[in-house]
Amino acid sequence: MVDLTETIQQRRSIRRYTQKPISPEKIRKILEAATWSPSAHNAQPWQFIVLFEEESKCNLADAMGEAWLRELKKDGIPKLTRESSVRSSADKFSTAPALILACLTLEAMDSYPDEKRKLIEHELAVQSLGAAIQNLLLTAHAEGIGACWYCAPTFCKDAVRKTLKIPKEIEPQALITLGYPAECPQAPPRKPLEAVVSKEEWNRPF
Repeated sequence: MVDLTETIQQRRSIRRYTQKPISPEKIRKILEAATWSPSAHNAQPWQFIVLFEEESKCNLADAMGEAWLRELKKDGIPKLTRESSVRSSADKFSTAPALILACLTLEAMDSYPDEKRKLIEHELAVQSLGAAIQNLLLTAHAEGIGACWYCAPTFCKDAVRKTLKIPKEIEPQALITLGYPAECPQAPPRKPLEAVVSKEEWNRPF
């Protein structure tokens, strides 16, 4: 039986992969775990797009890269620096054996007339999608598959929508690269519980 605490502590963000293909059955198992996550109102506000084909991955990486180049230029980043950064990022996406784009849908979320509660519902949906992505990452690790969660699509939603023909009401949120690990990174340091946990009220020692 898999020890959940061990799985959580051993999972790493893997950025380098072998070129061994991942079977569709493995991907289905990983996505099935994602869909069993808790969600606000049980709305299950997620949609996923899986990319296996090299052309699809390259098209998405190029579109996102072009959008990022424009932003870096606005920020005054030197041409060679911005081109190198974008090329490195695009390579991570285009060479991974599989990509999963995690998207948000508000279709089943509660509807309100005022902006304040609309924004809160959006936050609830984002939290729900985050839980689904965590399930996805843990299940991938348990299956021997490395993964890395990137938030890049949030910065170029229109480019992602256009490339993958996503309806305007669906919101690209995260891109997860998947593959069999070609690296074994060490665990980054974690803050002690005393630094992040309070008892009964703010900043009271636990």
